[in-house]
Amino acid sequence: MKIPLSNRLMACCAFVQPGDRVADVGCDHGYTGISLLKSGIASFVFASDIRQMPLQSAIRNSETYGVRDKMAFYLSDGLRSLPRDFDCLICAGMGADTMMSILDAAPWLKDPKYRLILQCQSKRPELRRYLYRQGFAIRRETLARDGKFIYPVMEAVYAPGGTFTEADCYLSPALRESGSDLLPAFSDRVISGLQKTVEGLSRSDSEKSGQYKQILEELTHDNRC
Repeated sequence: MKIPLSNRLMACCAFVQPGDRVADVGCDHGYTGISLLKSGIASFVFASDIRQMPLQSAIRNSETYGVRDKMAFYLSDGLRSLPRDFDCLICAGMGADTMMSILDAAPWLKDPKYRLILQCQSKRPELRRYLYRQGFAIRRETLARDGKFIYPVMEAVYAPGGTFTEADCYLSPALRESGSDLLPAFSDRVISGLQKTVEGLSRSDSEKSGQYKQILEELTHDNRC
């Protein structure tokens, strides 16, 4: 029986290492963890959701696919109720504000032993900026297409002391170096969005317009190189 997993969730799974114990926060239907177990990549999955109905659905799916004994389920706001003995955290399909609140409530994740696999739906520059400021490094980042949308998927680890530019918040060095076939199209969308922002601010806020122009210049220079 084929597991109905989207391209963006498959991209998250690709960052999991063999034998990992995985915390899937906001597990919804549970297919991410189930896929990792059925493929033999993960050794155990802690699955949580803040809502009872999706969690019950995930439990039923784990039974259907025969992996119930390798999963533990938690009704939890973020990581609050989960054990801490996992290797990587997957947060997918959430907005940046939700992800940042989950990470803020778990300061113990600032430990190099944890890897964060994040697939953010909105405010991605804000999420990257938050990670950099909190001492995380984006070690890997790739892109996945679902329908007409292109989604970044990143892996972050705690590695304080790094530096970043504002342009890195829009296209991280890891993403620029990823070699993804989707990178040109995604970069064009990011640059187009920044150009519209500059145009909109040029008549009302020259200081902010200048800041976005600087980001735009750095990104377009990198695209030319």
